[in-house]
Amino acid sequence: MQAKPKTQAKLETVAEYLAGLPPDRRSAIQAIREVVLKNLDKGFAEGMQYGMIGYFVPHSLFPPGYHCDPKQPLQFASLGSQKNHMALYLMCVYGSPKQEAWLRAEWAKTGKKLDMGKSCIRFKKLDDLPLELIGRLIARITLKDFVAGYEAALNGRRPQ
Repeated sequence: MQAKPKTQAKLETVAEYLAGLPPDRRSAIQAIREVVLKNLDKGFAEGMQYGMIGYFVPHSLFPPGYHCDPKQPLQFASLGSQKNHMALYLMCVYGSPKQEAWLRAEWAKTGKKLDMGKSCIRFKKLDDLPLELIGRLIARITLKDFVAGYEAALNGRRPQ
């Protein structure tokens, strides 16, 4: 009898996640993943989080973890394939009005349509994203600044 395939929420590795995607989505997610990894500040880690590829501050660097679920490391960004779209979740933008304003202004210069919620940029195909801009956004936020902004938000101070 064949083993039942794991649901996305049960996948344990990024490789398993990527292998389970249709080829077109796999190539898009992999391309974005490469941009994120190339521009991610030292100290952030990649792994599975919330059923998606996650980029986070490991407990070894920020022991309290995420305040809503301290078992989870502090999430910086995530990359996932949803039913009707793919998405790049940017907690680094969600918690920072300054970063959000920068992203929106820079995105407008690309001529591409921005389909964005509070933290999530939705897209149907890789060409919908300005990869160079995504790389610049990821590179401009250091681990130290991200944690400081998170702590400021928890303490009731408005992060920059």
